[in-house]
Parts: sequence; C-alpha cells; structure tokens
Amino acid sequence: MKKILLTTDFSENAWNAIFTALKLYTNVQCQFYILHAYEPTSLNLMGSKTQQRLGVIYDSLSKYSEQELDGVLKYLEINHLNTNHHFTGVSKPATLEEAVQMVVVENDIELLLTGTQGATGAKEVFLGSNTVKIIKTVTDIPILAIPTGYNFQELKTILFATDFMVPYKKNELEQLIELASIWNANIEVGHVAIEFKLNDMQKANRAVLKERLAGFDLKFKEIPFEGTISKSIEKYSAHKPSSLLGIIRHHHTFWEKVIGEPVVKKIAFHSMIPVLFLPQ
Repeated sequence: MKKILLTTDFSENAWNAIFTALKLYTNVQCQFYILHAYEPTSLNLMGSKTQQRLGVIYDSLSKYSEQELDGVLKYLEINHLNTNHHFTGVSKPATLEEAVQMVVVENDIELLLTGTQGATGAKEVFLGSNTVKIIKTVTDIPILAIPTGYNFQELKTILFATDFMVPYKKNELEQLIELASIWNANIEVGHVAIEFKLNDMQKANRAVLKERLAGFDLKFKEIPFEGTISKSIEKYSAHKPSSLLGIIRHHHTFWEKVIGEPVVKKIAFHSMIPVLFLPQ
C-alpha cells in the first residue's frame, strides 16, 4: 500500500491538492496521512509573560487542529467511497517543515503532496513560503506541488526538464516512472539550453536516461532558453494542461550558480501545472 502525506491548512487550496491526490491515485491502494501543523506565532505570543498563557494558546490551537481534521476525515468518509483509499489525520505542534519531517520518518512516507499558492512580484515573500521551505528541507522523498486552482482530469504527458549535466540514478526516477505507468502517459524530456550541442558527458547521461525510461512513449524536446530556466519551462508547458512537470532538485544547482536564478523556488511559485520535485 502506497503511503502518501497530504498537508492542509483547511483552505480551498489545500482541499484542491487533496482532491488532486485522490484522482491521481484513484486505482492505487493508498494510505493517506492528512497533516495539520500548528504553532503560536509571534503575534499569538505578544504580551505573554507566563507559561500559563502559552499553555492556553497551545491548547486552543490543538483543539482547533483536531476539530478541523475530524471534519476533513468525516467529509471524506461520507463523500469519498473509493475502497482503495484509507485516511489518517495527524495534528502536530510544530512548524510545517518540522512536522512533515517527523511524519515522514514515523510512517515511512513515500510521497508528499501539497498545495502551493501562486504569487507574483513582492508577494512571493509571503505566499507559498511553506511549500518552498518544505522543498528545501525535505530532500529524501518526492514532493508533488499542486498549483492553486488546478483542475486535474487526466495525466497525458510528463515533462521531465533537465540539462543532461548530471548522471541519473535509478531510484531518482521511481516516482516519475510510477505515475507514467499508472496513467500510461508519454514522457517528454525537455532540454533547456542556449546551445543544444551536447558534450561527451551530456551524451552519456542522455543515453543512460533513455535506457532508464525504456518502454515508455519517449520524446526528447529542445526548449530554448528565454531569460530564465523557470520562464523557459513555464512557456513550454503553458499549452499542456494535462501534463505534469518533473525535475530533480539538485540537478539545477549548476544553473543557479551560473545565472543566479533560484530555479526550484521560481518553478514552485509560477508553474501552472503540478510539479514533481524528485529527491536528490
């Protein structure tokens, strides 16, 4: 049985991510853990000078968390009748990234699925920061980020963005391969570059990748570099609503050093399709 962790703050965005997970894995036996993390903010604690006051705040947050989680589970019990799916609510008094790390270890989680708030300009500082923190700190399992308002119907294409600069380990691609198999999706390997002539190392890595993805409807696509990696990928994937974007997180550190672009952060904020961040 596949173990999937879903995060929630009980918002519409979080519900959309949950529903996407249920549709994406309709025919897969899954144990879903639905996590809500809570902690007093500096605003909550302002003016607090006693342990008693801190205890009251924690008690209030704990009750709210458990009450809302119960509501989520009851809704799913009544309205989601897929016998492949089982649900457990988890409430943790910690930051979201700390809570995720604890639940991943405690329950041997295979995949984390979370919603992400889209943002532009200065708002990026405030919106979606939890998702970015999780992507940066939880590095040993795949993370699937669902954009706000995304309406999942089917998965036709997985776009795997890469530059062939780093070798592809077999276990890195497991989640991508699994989703392609579940949905019988074709895979497009998108090479983002200014110059598409490959050196010997890139040719060798490309050959290994082709072998890793043997058996799928596989196409190699050249994606012109247009100012930034994220913008190039965003433009290419804009007309592919039934797609999913996959990237291996550490493969993009080269670009980040060369052009100063925080690739993972930008893609997390701006992608219009789900993004599968594969573990390093």
